[in-house]
Amino acid sequence: MNTSIKVSGMTCQHCVNSVTEELMKISGVNQVEISLDTGAVSIDSAHEINRVDIEHAISEAGYTAEVQ
Repeated sequence: MNTSIKVSGMTCQHCVNSVTEELMKISGVNQVEISLDTGAVSIDSAHEINRVDIEHAISEAGYTAEVQ
């Protein structure tokens, strides 16, 4: 299953690494791809991931998930 979300506030590779690390902690997440230029985040998972869990992980990393 693939989930897409946009994250604001990322400015460097460290930001990308922080968001990736937090998202990978969510049960079922297999892979995270992030475009630093656009803030687009693609999450590949074994099952549907609750959006609240995604937003919480992004917040834990210090960034904001944009409403789409």
